[in-house]
Amino acid sequence: MELTKIAFGGGCHWCTEAVFQSLIGVAKVEQGWVASTAKNNTFSEAVIVYFNKNQIDLKTLIEIHLSTHKSTSNHSLRNKYRSAIYYIDDHQQEKSKEIIEELQLNFEAKIITQILEFKDFKPSTEEFQNYYQQNPQKPFCEKYINPKLTFLVEKFANQVDKSKISHLNSTI
Repeated sequence: MELTKIAFGGGCHWCTEAVFQSLIGVAKVEQGWVASTAKNNTFSEAVIVYFNKNQIDLKTLIEIHLSTHKSTSNHSLRNKYRSAIYYIDDHQQEKSKEIIEELQLNFEAKIITQILEFKDFKPSTEEFQNYYQQNPQKPFCEKYINPKLTFLVEKFANQVDKSKISHLNSTI
């Protein structure tokens, strides 16, 4: 199985990691910090998503990403939590632009998510890798991640691997 990779930054990388880990067709998620180029060359919380494009397409991944973080809010912590799609190649760059333009119709406010070149990655320390899967009962997970996963089940049910979130019995 050939996997395609792309990176996403938005909110906390624990949240972003958990969202993408729960999807059918996503084989691996690396959590950490991504840097781009020029004015975005500083590291910002993000994940690298490795996916099987025969099981889940780029449009679905981007739609889920835009829907599960504040993709229309330009808040004061955007240097740490850059709302971005980090493309690996020119095709992803062009396709991501087209997808955001198309999905903008579904949002009342303007999407501020940037499409940036993927330049560098620093993984999180081992203790924070796979954070949600190891700590689903921690208060942070219950307060911030569970609502995102519940939303996924409600809006993107066909893309969610329910076995990965079976502890959310009341919503699945």
